[in-house]
Amino acid sequence: MTPKPRVGLFVTCLVDFFRPTVGFAAVKLIEDAGCEVFVPAGQTCCGQPAYNSGDRAGARALAEQVIALFEGFDHVVIPSGSCAGMIKVHYPSLFAGEPGWTLRAERLAAKTHELTAFLTDVLGVGPLPTAWEGTATYHDSCSGLRELGVKDQPRKLLAAVDGLTVKEMRDPESCCGFGGTFCVKYDEISNAIVDRKAADVRSTGADLLLGGDLGCLLNIAGKLKREGSTVEVRHVAEVLAGMTAGPAIGGAKR
Repeated sequence: MTPKPRVGLFVTCLVDFFRPTVGFAAVKLIEDAGCEVFVPAGQTCCGQPAYNSGDRAGARALAEQVIALFEGFDHVVIPSGSCAGMIKVHYPSLFAGEPGWTLRAERLAAKTHELTAFLTDVLGVGPLPTAWEGTATYHDSCSGLRELGVKDQPRKLLAAVDGLTVKEMRDPESCCGFGGTFCVKYDEISNAIVDRKAADVRSTGADLLLGGDLGCLLNIAGKLKREGSTVEVRHVAEVLAGMTAGPAIGGAKR
């Protein structure tokens, strides 16, 4: 009997603290696809906030921890293009000039995947036995799209959800204005960007906004809620796994 692929799930800080349902949905999707899932208890942050703020020493310390925890798995899967991009694209550069650590970082990067890309590109997952009655629009996060090429994968999976119609925004690839610490440092610019994104979401007439990065979704959901919008916001994994019984991001529920 062929052993199941061993997958280490990197949960992410935002999922852990704000939306654990996304983590449970990711586990369900990966297990249903025939893998064995592990969630190392010692995981914390991927180091991206420190890295983006110029604290390379702090980012490196966290990267060392992640590498040590996850290098023994066949695959590392993350329900976030942002954190996956940090590990896959930026970890090797943190250890430039150190052959031992560089090799370990590169090996981890090579087997790290964003969730929907892992399901479609690596496992070849087809239609999922789930349903959602309504119309959704999808936001492409900057890191997932531009660093990892995640674009068609979530849409392919959503196209097979029974009862769901996906209606594209005019500019689904534009930034939501979150950008981690960017929204704190440049709050006025961030707010102007999310204003445009929220207007684009509303213009579709969709009753559901989906995405693959919780930071983006929290930011857009907050803007929509302040504007009084009834658009429901969820991580794509929740819909694909059929785990939509609870309140949406921002508290809305159909």
